[in-house]
Amino acid sequence: MKHSTWIYPFLYAGFTLLALYKSIIGEFGDAAMHLGIALAFDPFNPTVSWKNRPLWQRAWLVIHLALCAAAFGFEVGTYDSSAKG
Repeated sequence: MKHSTWIYPFLYAGFTLLALYKSIIGEFGDAAMHLGIALAFDPFNPTVSWKNRPLWQRAWLVIHLALCAAAFGFEVGTYDSSAKG
């Protein structure tokens, strides 16, 4: 069965914008979750393998993943009870 991927960029943008909103209001755990879900919807051509993608697409996706990890780390660090004096 062939999947229609025309909706992937819209889902990617929607989850990314939702993550931006969640980070603005301070809900970094939710922001990390939505950024991770956004990566499931490849905004570029998902049929192209990683090695054949242009450098800027690979950089975009790696930076997106780094922001996801940073949001998760900020959430964990902010509410870590052992870090409080």
